[in-house]
Amino acid sequence: MFTRRLFPLLFGTLLTACSPSTDSGRTAPAAPASQPRTVRDDLGRSLTIPTRPQRIMGLAASMTEMLYAVADTSTIVGRTQVCDYPAAALHKPVVNSYPLDFETLVGLHPDVVFTVEGITSPADAARLQQLGIPVYYQRYRKVQDVFRGLNDLGRLLGRETQARQLTDSLARELATITADSVGPRPRALAIISTDPIYAFGHNTVFTDKMRLAGGQNALTEEFPQPYPALTREYVLKLNPDVIIGGRFGKMDSTFFRMYPELRRIAAYRMRRIYPVTGDLMDRPSPRIVESVRELYRLLHPAS
Repeated sequence: MFTRRLFPLLFGTLLTACSPSTDSGRTAPAAPASQPRTVRDDLGRSLTIPTRPQRIMGLAASMTEMLYAVADTSTIVGRTQVCDYPAAALHKPVVNSYPLDFETLVGLHPDVVFTVEGITSPADAARLQQLGIPVYYQRYRKVQDVFRGLNDLGRLLGRETQARQLTDSLARELATITADSVGPRPRALAIISTDPIYAFGHNTVFTDKMRLAGGQNALTEEFPQPYPALTREYVLKLNPDVIIGGRFGKMDSTFFRMYPELRRIAAYRMRRIYPVTGDLMDRPSPRIVESVRELYRLLHPAS
């Protein structure tokens, strides 16, 4: 199962990186204070940040990947305990994000921290704002939202050219995948955990990735939670063509042993049960095109 890293996001919602840039990881040089400006994040929140932030950090593994892909990496002052890509991030000081370690974070003196909807709670963001640290949220529903998010970071960090070059390259790579995504569109259910059964809902980036990969999210109903809990009866009724969540043998001895009636679904009968790379599946990051390609290969093995 690819998802222990996804549990904070899963339960947080219930309760409320690509290759690095060519900059070195040296300590950020002192820079003159820039004039502040007021911006709005993807949640419509207004916040004031420096025109050229000199000390930044991501509070999500995907956001750390985004920053390493766009920012001057010398300005990145820390990472969370789950940020493990790119390798250069491992040399940064660690701030626990779940629960959030306010003391260590404040001690790093970031000009702004970037996060993703569902990862950092509104209460934590409000407290950081009170401590003088603005929190900028990004929200993703489609693959294009990740591209937009990269360009937004470029604009906020004075790295527009770097961001645009990256997103243009990613868009070209994505086009080569979607050009091949023709024919039958298998319905896939992506399982996050087995007891209870949680899955990637319709209102997640997974739905758009499946579309681009030539498939469909078997979950077409929109639940209040992006990662809904499903009953075995509901899964049986869905009868997905593909199950994403682990290798057939392991799923057969765990998931399907726990719910033997689900051996009647098409995915089991056709042995179309596959593992995926957890970081690619879980993180809306610059590696999202790699995730689409991986899904395409699973859905269309003969291509």
